[in-house]
Amino acid sequence: MSLATLNAASESAARHMLHQCCTSEAWINHMAAGRPYASVQDVRKAADENWQRLAAEDYLQGFAGHPKIGDINSLKPKYADSKELAAGEQSSVIAADATVLQALADGNTAYEEKFGFIFIVCATGKSAEEMSELLQARLQNDKAAELANAAEEQRKILQLRLNKLLENDA
Repeated sequence: MSLATLNAASESAARHMLHQCCTSEAWINHMAAGRPYASVQDVRKAADENWQRLAAEDYLQGFAGHPKIGDINSLKPKYADSKELAAGEQSSVIAADATVLQALADGNTAYEEKFGFIFIVCATGKSAEEMSELLQARLQNDKAAELANAAEEQRKILQLRLNKLLENDA
């Protein structure tokens, strides 16, 4: 897709495109309302600015659009609407051994029980072992710090997905 396609799309179509990058309705609303964008750089800048001004509940809505790291069974249903843009984000998990997968599963459970939301990490380029280590380290945080960490990881993910969405102009 291209910037011109995003700019010319109907409201509904633009919202669908943006939903593939992030499931926060508030973020989608801000991004759709900001059209037309003059450049891909303007889209990326608006994406960051709109993400950073959201409330905690908007972040949580964005987090809910992700499968748990290492939960292979949840990957297909969670990525059904965004499979093209999300492709490969957790590819290293698929090749991980059972011990690492179990550590991720156990860590995810502990994380969600402690913080009330799933562990969010920009998985691109990280091994399953690295993600497991990050999860364990982040379990030591308090909820406010972890919400900020997860929000930043989500921002990175939505930027990667925007890059893929607009790759014809990148």
